[in-house]
Amino acid sequence: MVSVVSADAYAFKEQVETMFREMRRSKQQLSEDETDEILNRHTSGVLAVHGEDGYPYTIPISYTFKDGHIYFHSANEGHKIDAIRNNDKVSFCVIDQDDVIQETFTTRYRSVIVFGRAHIVTDSLIRRKALESLVEKYSPDFLEKGQQEILQAWDHVTVIDLKIEHKTGKTSSR
Repeated sequence: MVSVVSADAYAFKEQVETMFREMRRSKQQLSEDETDEILNRHTSGVLAVHGEDGYPYTIPISYTFKDGHIYFHSANEGHKIDAIRNNDKVSFCVIDQDDVIQETFTTRYRSVIVFGRAHIVTDSLIRRKALESLVEKYSPDFLEKGQQEILQAWDHVTVIDLKIEHKTGKTSSR
């Protein structure tokens, strides 16, 4: 099967790629595979949204990384949901390593930063798949009970899809 991509899709991809800064210390940049592996391995990160009155608002969240998207869940209302509804541009950070080296006044670190657009998932099939992915990641020994939890919480949970526009991984340990 041949994949056909329109010229508009290429133009959009090029526009998005030029919106974000290149890493200043490019020798410290992780490969896309290494970056994805960090996103897959970890269980929490920090979501940054545009909060109220011009203040940024950051929230530690549990998430799943699936098919190039980051999914997380939330209550149906609150500061995070209001912020996403008001401005869908977000940033997300996962710290993989943070080792302080006292004698050299430095840190060995490895982290990932994601930029993208967050939206509330309304499609029932995508919502269910995202919630199942969270259960598989956080409670793999309780999949059946997780299905029951999804059904019980269905009307009280919001699923958010962070569609990644740009991501970088960086390390100081190379």
